[in-house]
Amino acid sequence: MEPIGIVERLGRWSSGRGALYLLLAARIRTMIDDGELPAGELLPPDRALAAALAVGRSTVVAAYDLLAGEGRIVRRQGSGTRVAGPASGTPRPTTDAPAFLHLLEPRDGVVMLACAAPDAPPAELVEAYSRILPDLATISGDIGYHPTGHPALRRAIADRYRSRGLPTTPDQILVTTGGQQALTLLARTLVRPGDRVLVQAPTYFGALEAFRSEGAVLGVSPAADVALRYGITAFHNPTGAVTPEPERHRAAWSAAQAGIPLIDDEVLTDLGFPGHPSPPPMAVHSADVITIGSLSKVVWGGLRVGWIRASGALVARLARMRTVMDLGGNVPAQLAAAALLPDLDALAARSAAQRLAQHDHLRSELLRLLPSWEAAPVPGGQTLWVHIPHGDGQSFAQVALRHGVAVLPGSGLDPAGGSRDRLRVHFLASCGDLSEAVVRLAAAWSDYEAKPSRDTFPPVMAV
Repeated sequence: MEPIGIVERLGRWSSGRGALYLLLAARIRTMIDDGELPAGELLPPDRALAAALAVGRSTVVAAYDLLAGEGRIVRRQGSGTRVAGPASGTPRPTTDAPAFLHLLEPRDGVVMLACAAPDAPPAELVEAYSRILPDLATISGDIGYHPTGHPALRRAIADRYRSRGLPTTPDQILVTTGGQQALTLLARTLVRPGDRVLVQAPTYFGALEAFRSEGAVLGVSPAADVALRYGITAFHNPTGAVTPEPERHRAAWSAAQAGIPLIDDEVLTDLGFPGHPSPPPMAVHSADVITIGSLSKVVWGGLRVGWIRASGALVARLARMRTVMDLGGNVPAQLAAAALLPDLDALAARSAAQRLAQHDHLRSELLRLLPSWEAAPVPGGQTLWVHIPHGDGQSFAQVALRHGVAVLPGSGLDPAGGSRDRLRVHFLASCGDLSEAVVRLAAAWSDYEAKPSRDTFPPVMAV
C-alpha cells in the first residue's frame, strides 16, 4: 500500500485524546476489524508512513508494535508489515473521503472548514414549511411513496428550468435525497466495473467516491473508451471557476457526437457573487446532457432535496433504482421545497452578499497571518483553493487537525494524483470563526515548518 493511500483512509485519526501512537493504533485497529484492511495487506514502512502523516517515526513504530502484540499485524525483517489473520471476504462498503469521515467522526472544539454547506436553515425555509402545513393536513389517499418525487416539486423544478431557458417537463425530473444520492443513482445506472469515467482534476470528492464504488476507472484525459463524463462548470468545486460558455458548448457537443453521457453538476450554480450570474444550463446545448441540482448549498444541507434532469427514459430507469433504495423522499420536505423554489433567486441574492463578505474576510486573514499561502479570489461558490508553498496538504491537514481546525487536502480531490500542494477551505463560517480558524492554521503551519515534535517511547525494534 502506498503511504498516501492509507493516509487518506485513516481520516481524522489524530483528533482524539492521548498519545499519537495510541490514536494511530486505534484507527488502524478499527480498519482491520471492519475489514477495510484485509488479511495479508502490506502496510507502509515506518519511515514512509511517518513522513506522510507528519509525525515522528517512533510514533508509527510504537503503533505497529502495539498492533503486533495484539496479533493484528505481523512484522518480519525483509518482508515488511502485513495485516494478520485469515481472509475475511469482501470488505464492507465504506468511504475513504476525508470530508465524509469528518461527518462520520465529529469532534468538539474543531473548527470545521472541510465540509461546506450553510450551517442553519434560512427564514425562507421556515416560512415555506409554515405555508405547506395546511396542504399537508388535507392529504388523503396518498401513502407518501413517490420514487420519482412528489408531483408538485417535479413541476416546480421543471418550471425553474424553463425560466432559465431550458424547456423541461415534469417527467424529465427525478427528485433525490440531495445531490449525493443523484450521483450515486447515476453511477449505479450508467457505470459498470472497469468503465472509464472522464472527470476534471481536481473535482468534487463525492463524485469520485460514487464512481469508484461502482468499479470505475477515473481519467482526466479524453480517450476512445470513455463511458461517461462528469463535470462542474459553474462555480467549480473546489476552485470556484466558471467555464466559459464556448467551452461548455464544445463539451456538450463533443459528448453528444461521441454518444457519451455527460453529467453537468449544477449543485453550485446559484452561488455566484453579486455581478456574477449563473450561466445557463449546459443542457441548452444538447438534449443528451444530464443535469444534477440540489438545494443543499443554496438553502440548507439538512433539507436533503436534490434532483436529476434527464430524458424521460433515463428518469424511468433511475426511478426503478430509487424504488429499491428508499421508495422516495420525505414528502413534507418536498412540498416545502416546491413552495420555496419560486423565491430561490431572491434567497440566493441575499446569501451572495453575505458569502462575498465571508470570502473577503477569509482571504484578508490568510494574507495577514499566512502571507506565503496563495488564495486567489473566486467569483462565487463556497471554497478557496489554497496553495501552500511547500510540503503537502495531506500531512499538513493532520497537523492542522491537532490544532483544532479541519481542512480538506487537495490530493483527495485530484484523481490524477496532483494537487498535493493544495487545500480546500470553505468560507461559510462566521467571520469570527474564520478568524479563529486562520489563527489555528497559522500555529499549525509554524509547527509544520519546524517539523512536528517527536514523542518519546520505550525502545522498540524497527522494521
